[in-house]
Amino acid sequence: MLPDILEKARTVLTAPGAFYRQMPKSGGFLEPMLFMIVMAIVGVIIFIALGFLGLGILSALGVGIGSMIFMPIMAVVGSFIGAGIMFVIWKLMGTQEPFEVAYRCVAYASAIYPVTALIGLLPYLGSIAGIAWGMYLMFVATKEVHQLNEKTASMVFGIMGFILIVSNVTSEMAARRMATEFEKMGPAMKNIENMEPEEAGKMVGEFLKGLEKAQTRKPASEKE
Repeated sequence: MLPDILEKARTVLTAPGAFYRQMPKSGGFLEPMLFMIVMAIVGVIIFIALGFLGLGILSALGVGIGSMIFMPIMAVVGSFIGAGIMFVIWKLMGTQEPFEVAYRCVAYASAIYPVTALIGLLPYLGSIAGIAWGMYLMFVATKEVHQLNEKTASMVFGIMGFILIVSNVTSEMAARRMATEFEKMGPAMKNIENMEPEEAGKMVGEFLKGLEKAQTRKPASEKE
């Protein structure tokens, strides 16, 4: 089972056109779901390893072993939501394929999870690369599995990719600012028990103000 999963992942990463062209369109949800769960677990292991090494934004927010259980569950839920969205998009584009095919296309695209976990070390560029790669795989699936117009597919997924990149980069910027504020708060929290109520209240107030500024601060590129 595992060797077969790894081989499929390798094909998706190195020859996505050939993979989607030969992808079975039936056989149930279990096989693609297990594939996606394995990819999610590998991705989480990489996140945890990077967190313990002090690399990546997750190291600042805290990474727990509980992620090994939580993240795969979220990946399963997200895969059905994502497949539902893609199913609607492909239907609007003219496909006759059922929901199972949409799910398989989305689930097998999770082969990029371990790689994007590593790419995520690059601030912002990691997010951009991950989203662009995911949209490319959906474009390939549109062409090879659903046999839909290539120009229409490139326009649809190009627009989707742009929107997702802008949203994701904005969220990452906010997360990094908040992580910085939490790091600043860390040393002070160790001494909070020894502080007077007024002093503790002032410290918490300054912390909340820092969070508010972090959420509303404009990027340097937007400043005059």
